Amino acid sequence: MPVPAETAAQQNANEPAAYTNSWDHLSDELQRLDLLIRLQLLRQRRTQPPNPLDQFRGLVVTETEVASLLAGSADSAGEDDDKIEEDALVAVLGEIEREITGRQTSSQQQGIRLSLAHLNELFQLTPLQQNVLLLALAPQLDRKYEKLYAYLQDDVTRKAPTVDLAMTLFLNTREQKMEARSVFDPGAPLLKFKLLQITENDSETTPLLSRQLKLDDRMVNFFLDRPCTDARLDRAVKLVQPKDDFDFRLVKDVDQQRVRTFIHSNSGEANLVVYCRGACRAEKEAFAEAVAGDLGQRLLIADLGQLIEGTVAFEDALWLAGREALLQSAILCLDNFDSLAADNVSSQTRLKLVLDVAKACCRQLFLFGRQSWQPRGLLNDSIFVELNFPTPDDGDRKQLWEVIADDQFADDVDFGALASKFHFTRGQIQDAYVAAGDLARFSSNGNDKIRMADFEAACRAQSSQKLASLTRHVNPKYTWDDIVLPENVLAQLREICQCVSHRYRVLGEWGFGRRLSLGKGVNALFAGPSGTGKTMGTEIIANELGMDLYKIDLSGVISKYIGETEKNLDRIFSAAEETSAILFFDEADALFGKRSEVRDSHDRYANIEISYLLQKMEEYEGLAILATNLRQNMDDAFLRRLQFVVEFPFPDEYHRRRIWEVMFPAEAPYEGIEFDFLASQFRFAGGNIKNIVLGAAYLAAADGGRITMSHVMRATSRECQKIGRVLKHEDLEKYSEVSQ
Repeated sequence: MPVPAETAAQQNANEPAAYTNSWDHLSDELQRLDLLIRLQLLRQRRTQPPNPLDQFRGLVVTETEVASLLAGSADSAGEDDDKIEEDALVAVLGEIEREITGRQTSSQQQGIRLSLAHLNELFQLTPLQQNVLLLALAPQLDRKYEKLYAYLQDDVTRKAPTVDLAMTLFLNTREQKMEARSVFDPGAPLLKFKLLQITENDSETTPLLSRQLKLDDRMVNFFLDRPCTDARLDRAVKLVQPKDDFDFRLVKDVDQQRVRTFIHSNSGEANLVVYCRGACRAEKEAFAEAVAGDLGQRLLIADLGQLIEGTVAFEDALWLAGREALLQSAILCLDNFDSLAADNVSSQTRLKLVLDVAKACCRQLFLFGRQSWQPRGLLNDSIFVELNFPTPDDGDRKQLWEVIADDQFADDVDFGALASKFHFTRGQIQDAYVAAGDLARFSSNGNDKIRMADFEAACRAQSSQKLASLTRHVNPKYTWDDIVLPENVLAQLREICQCVSHRYRVLGEWGFGRRLSLGKGVNALFAGPSGTGKTMGTEIIANELGMDLYKIDLSGVISKYIGETEKNLDRIFSAAEETSAILFFDEADALFGKRSEVRDSHDRYANIEISYLLQKMEEYEGLAILATNLRQNMDDAFLRRLQFVVEFPFPDEYHRRRIWEVMFPAEAPYEGIEFDFLASQFRFAGGNIKNIVLGAAYLAAADGGRITMSHVMRATSRECQKIGRVLKHEDLEKYSEVSQ
């Protein structure tokens, strides 16, 4: 039978009014606390005989001041405590407790979240635990409680509540107090989840009853509905609110969709740990964000590396991160998990701690790492799932560029070439696209269309600082017009550029990438005498492709300590994978020499280093160029793994003449230079010719005139002296007088 409208309205009128916010609720709770304090004072006066030293109780906190502080606490606040019967005060206390309970219920029915009530739901707190938190919160909201606590504890220096004060106020019997000691155990919710701090006054021997209770700033902010993260975790955590387009940013992977459906539909009690493996951080974050969006939660991403290196102890920081996820109604995600995946004792201890925190704080935990990992029995009551997030292949990258980029780009943009040259993840592509748009707006003079040069510059800007610290960045200046080589050598250099530029089509669209597990990159060996153009050829390739070029300093790679060389190589190749840069190993004979027979332990470890390099070369999907003066020292197994072997021959007379001509810029003032004579008379490589022409230019500049054969011959004489070559007067013919 339906309830009449008048009756329903009357029932609603009789229901307690809901709290409007957390502070409204806390005000009533503090009023209840005031009544408990008054009741405790009354009981003390009734049970303890008068003391002539009462006037000095608390030293400077007088009884009159206490009475004034408590004025207005209840309907009967105007009366002296001495005149209030204990049963009457208990009745008033019961009435306000019932009112608080009723208003809390109304707030819950109306969907109004109260911080203290919400905390009770999150951590399943008992009434005593709630009261202890309120006791510690009070002096953070009103300083009058510092004086009240000092008076109650008969010590003006004790402005914070102690365990003894909490038991005295909220418990009646000795048996209750003995049982309540477990509330302050390290494994109990208050301390386990860092909801409460217990200080020990500089001494570990301080009795439990004398230890002080305190709330940190994050908990105070939570009670006051201030949605800020713990300041101690600011550098290590990031709170992500799922966006409406997270489905668009997801890679349509069957396994990912299956896990997402399972999480959304799973109502069991078992925790789920999802390990997201791979270099594509943006894809991993997008997947975790999608799961959080499905569950109506946020995502709290914590960097384990930052937690380890932070000022807060790792165990405390980890529990704070777990607490933060609960307080923020967020799914916890731990990034940089590889920092814990080692097999040493310290890493295993930290790993177990991570899983313990996850089990206590999270129904779902996401771990982001690069290397494969299995829990090996560490997750007894949890479900473990490993998802692979591979770097997009060439075909996928081209599609990502086309999907992410809008129509605001010029006709010269080739997304296939960008996908081939820059092995970016979705996140890197998004960042590069935004950066390219900024470059276009800055330099377009009103035309906002993004050019190919803008895209390439933005992609190069994604270069990792790690690679820059391990190698030396080279800014390529040379073009095809600056180099003189035989046609077949130039053709090979152009073929290297073609392999890089059309990689997306061959490996992606044509499907050859599915047939290859290794060797998807382009590896080349440039062999030839010093000064024949190996470095210049590398710069030309980098300039043609619009890619960053990094030169590896072998002195920083090779180490006399066993295993260090491999670590250095691994760091270089790992950083290069992130930046899609060209690696150039100049003078590589020291590291890539012929493997020797094992005569002692040094030979054995040297061979291990070379074998490790061969492995990294096969795994690397970018362009790596090695330069050597001694090809005969190269191991056959090493040469077999190279896609190109380019011989840079010593220039013959024809090519020497062209080099002499190319070395003189059009702007340079020169006259009477006999290129035929120079090419036929002196067998120099391009590097030597460059030194001679530059030296002659400086000599001419000092004379204040034009560059002549006299300056060239004087510079030639100096170059011969430098390299130890004998310059005979009869070789100079009519120019012999200038060689003195």
